[in-house]
Amino acid sequence: LMRRHNQRLYRVARSILRDEAEVEDVLQEAYVSAFTHLDQFLGRARFSTWLTRIAVHEALHRSKRKRRFTDLEDVGDILESPDAGPEKRAFHGELRQILEASIDRVPEGYRTVFVLREVEGLSTAETAACLSIREETVKTRLHRARQQLRRQIDQALGKAVKEAFTFGFERCDRLVTTVLRRLASSEAR
Repeated sequence: LMRRHNQRLYRVARSILRDEAEVEDVLQEAYVSAFTHLDQFLGRARFSTWLTRIAVHEALHRSKRKRRFTDLEDVGDILESPDAGPEKRAFHGELRQILEASIDRVPEGYRTVFVLREVEGLSTAETAACLSIREETVKTRLHRARQQLRRQIDQALGKAVKEAFTFGFERCDRLVTTVLRRLASSEAR
């Protein structure tokens, strides 16, 4: 049962916390809590939904508690060198290529508005003046450009999105073992 839900719970907790160790703790707590309060599952929703809600509540609780203290990662980001390292530059280069190719596939009228508004940072009025079109037309074309760009990026990323934040194999086994050990020790008391 845990193996079936680990991926979803991990992803949802990871989206809230962004800290691997903290996320695994949330998963453990969610499973222990679910087992402890199994009698409260009334079957009004799917079991996976009930379990996901437990994980979300636990992650939000930890996130709230964590915000009370200065996050050392945030301090590290401030102190980090402004120069990007080679890995970061390579990543940004690849990302830029995907983005540029996706923008190139957006139809010209929408693409031009997108570039002027989003890339160049012009206002709606400035963009309308540059293209000799109405401001409402700029807004409409920008909206449609974003939609098409989103579709292009979705196609470019393909299955990679579905594979983001995987939680399996050794990590899954370790989590299951830890939760079962905790449940066994709580029953022994």
